[in-house]
Amino acid sequence: MNDKQESWPSPFVAWYAVIILVIAYTFSFADRMILTLLIEPIKKDFSLSDTEISLLHGLAFAIFYTLMGIPIGRLVDTSSRRSIIAAGICIWSSMTAICGFARGFWELFLARVGVGVGEAALSPAAYSLITDIFQPNKLSRALAVYSAGAFIGAGLAFIIGGAVISIVADKPEITIPIVGKMKSWQLSFILIGLPGLLVAALMYTIKEPSRRYQKTIGYEQNQEEVSFSDLFKYIKLNWQAYLPHFFGFAFLSLQFNGLVAWLPTFLLRNFDVSPSYSGPLIGMCLLTFGTAGIIFGGWLSDWLFSRGHKDATLKTGIIGGVFVAPFTFIVPLLDNTDIIYLLLIPLMFFSTFSFGAAAAALQQITPNRMRGVVSALYLFVLNLIGLGFGPTAVALVTDYVFKSEIAVGQSISIVTTIAALLASIVLYFGLRPFKKMVFDT
Repeated sequence: MNDKQESWPSPFVAWYAVIILVIAYTFSFADRMILTLLIEPIKKDFSLSDTEISLLHGLAFAIFYTLMGIPIGRLVDTSSRRSIIAAGICIWSSMTAICGFARGFWELFLARVGVGVGEAALSPAAYSLITDIFQPNKLSRALAVYSAGAFIGAGLAFIIGGAVISIVADKPEITIPIVGKMKSWQLSFILIGLPGLLVAALMYTIKEPSRRYQKTIGYEQNQEEVSFSDLFKYIKLNWQAYLPHFFGFAFLSLQFNGLVAWLPTFLLRNFDVSPSYSGPLIGMCLLTFGTAGIIFGGWLSDWLFSRGHKDATLKTGIIGGVFVAPFTFIVPLLDNTDIIYLLLIPLMFFSTFSFGAAAAALQQITPNRMRGVVSALYLFVLNLIGLGFGPTAVALVTDYVFKSEIAVGQSISIVTTIAALLASIVLYFGLRPFKKMVFDT
């Protein structure tokens, strides 16, 4: 069914779906980010290096998140998107809880892999679903609100995790009925993971929307089934638009993940600020200014688009990279916590600024029956570089360049600043071909 045969859903129906998806995304990021606050106790109990910790935070999660994303994306293009999301929620919530029962590095590594498998189902399906319920001139805002769930979830992970740590800090082991004795960090995983199972049921309160088709360069809009051969031919035909998008926003993801993964550890090592204090502080910054940043970025993108800037989504990414660079450079080098806390406001605002526009940009140049797989390919690159390599890049510079744990701040500064500037440069080269594709859509 095409756009002329069916009217758009009412604003209430459309935004209700977004709210439920935001809740799902919130829980996914809470499960993903809780490890950040638990670095030091896990490192101590399992005798791990910074590099090994970074593998748990990044690679263990990202490797199957990225690999599973492509076959799941294929399902998104042909099956019920709400059912795919519900199944993913059940998997990642269960695997997060299982992290709490790990007794060594490899058990925890495999459980984190399971979290990645479950979360791979969410965003490709959500992007596709949202694009079918919002008109093009409102899409960036809708996807920005959805993407804000990531930073709400990350914020809640810091806040809740910090609270749990504070409560159990003086209790190295806690006895749980039936389960037995558990470390405080193990209990944190269980408390964060299990409530997510309730969210899966909420997905069935959303109506699966009809698929809409868009005329796009090199593709027949009435085609029902798309082979992988056709899909890759389409991407190859339009590589000048897709590659800058994929890698530009991936570098922005590297900046964000490299910063957030190590920020609590930086405060602990350099200023003796405990996770029970830094967690809620960083969490509130992400909840308020991180969320404000991505929503404002989505609004700006729609505003520019409505005024004839067909490349508005990529321009928003460039703005985000340019403005975040000075803050991500200077903050980890400061020796005054009061100034650091103050500058976290613009740092978090601009670190999240571009990600709603990034999702909208991809939908603007991709036919409906390709969106699931193309979104999965985008997330493959985004998370392999951003999540998989971001935390590890910081750890490698700390372990092998500075060779000192106390130098983690310098490592954050170098890695994240380079990533932000590279992002803006790469996105700039994609402006013209991207604009041509949107103009002809």
